[in-house]
Amino acid sequence: MRKIVLLAVCIFVLNTMHAQEPQKTYIQPLKDVLDLIEKTYNVKLQYEDKILKDNMVEYAGWKLFSDVESTLQHVLMPLELRYIVKAKDTYEIKSWEYFRKPYAEGEVQLRNLLASYPILSAWEARKKEVRQNILSKLGIHHFPKETSLNPIRTNYRKHDGYSAENVALEVLPGVYLSGTLYMPLKLVKKNPVMLSPHGHFYNKIDKSIPNERGRYREDQQKRCATLARMGVMVFSYDMFAWGESNYQFPLKDHRQGIALTMQTWNSMRALDFLLSLKGADPERVGVTGASGGGTQTFIIAAVDDRITLSVPAVMVSSHFYGGCPCESGMPIHFMDNGLNTNNAEIAALISPKPLLVISDGDDWTETVPQIEFPYLQNIYSLYNKKENVKNVHLGSEGHDYGYSKRIAMYEFVTEHFRLHTNDVLKSDGTWDESKVTVEPATEMYVFGTNNPFPENAMMGIESLKMFLIDSQK
Repeated sequence: MRKIVLLAVCIFVLNTMHAQEPQKTYIQPLKDVLDLIEKTYNVKLQYEDKILKDNMVEYAGWKLFSDVESTLQHVLMPLELRYIVKAKDTYEIKSWEYFRKPYAEGEVQLRNLLASYPILSAWEARKKEVRQNILSKLGIHHFPKETSLNPIRTNYRKHDGYSAENVALEVLPGVYLSGTLYMPLKLVKKNPVMLSPHGHFYNKIDKSIPNERGRYREDQQKRCATLARMGVMVFSYDMFAWGESNYQFPLKDHRQGIALTMQTWNSMRALDFLLSLKGADPERVGVTGASGGGTQTFIIAAVDDRITLSVPAVMVSSHFYGGCPCESGMPIHFMDNGLNTNNAEIAALISPKPLLVISDGDDWTETVPQIEFPYLQNIYSLYNKKENVKNVHLGSEGHDYGYSKRIAMYEFVTEHFRLHTNDVLKSDGTWDESKVTVEPATEMYVFGTNNPFPENAMMGIESLKMFLIDSQK
């Protein structure tokens, strides 16, 4: 009996001691702490119930500071949460995102970067360093360089002033990149070329329909076909594990860092194909895309000297790095010397060649006129080429590649590629996309029942990873 009493006393003492550990003494449910913050600071906190989960706040009472924002930071950060200022005295609580920082952080970083290259020679050295860092972190310098593209071309069709043809390129042995080649019907001796990567946009009709996204979207077809009617050879191609690539690699593989590597490589190989076409002008080589396609735009323009003009839409930012691993899933923004880069600096690597940054007022590019564009102007001033960089900011618009954004791109490309626009302008001088034939996705497939993937087609991400590992040996 005495042993039982002693054991009970020991258990009581141990439990009491454990309960008196500071982190346990002051622990409270997140919901209770958020309620307390609202009352203490007279603010409104907005959040979804899933944010609460079973989250507990250790040392809860000690995390209340004299101001609400310091309090929110100390309460939320250990739980991988963050806050956004929505309005005066209103804050939204969301999951922490590694690819997003406050606007002020981007502004400070750009200021520090500019201070590190006050003269042209210093900037040129930095350009080389950042470019090499991107290629190294992506692992592209290990890729086989002499593999044939073995183009597969299907379903040629002729439209008003342009043609469209489906093309698949063997970018690596057994790995196929599908796209649509838009060509002017009136080819001349030298024709400008344009890469047209797409973003993660879905049509509003039904987000579950794969055929209603990517390069099959109406806005993507209109911009490619209109450029072709202006005399440009255009290649519109799938993101990795998206569109027809989805048949080789499941859609979930798109959200792996390897997608960033493959999309950059795909752009390089697509450019190999475009420049191999008869009549392609190597002096006029452009790239344009929006959102995730905007990321692909400034990355390929940064690492491939063949690009002579870049138009990234609704993506250039110093404080946002891309919300998909296909944009930020590899450590290309981290430099070995500690002076890290961001997407505004990467976009600037094309300098002093023409660069148009299209931004809007409803996403992370809302700060471009105040933060990113002045930085870009400073870079181009080092070359005395300030006229080669431009920003079209559409403050009342949102995150898309809509008509007004396409007009800005058409005008910029016309100016720098010296194009004739008689066939794409109405009598009143406005841009005319009405003669573009918007095709169903089924018209744009390279592969299908009557044209299956070649026998050597690689299937699955593990096969690709093993190939890339072997290529580095």
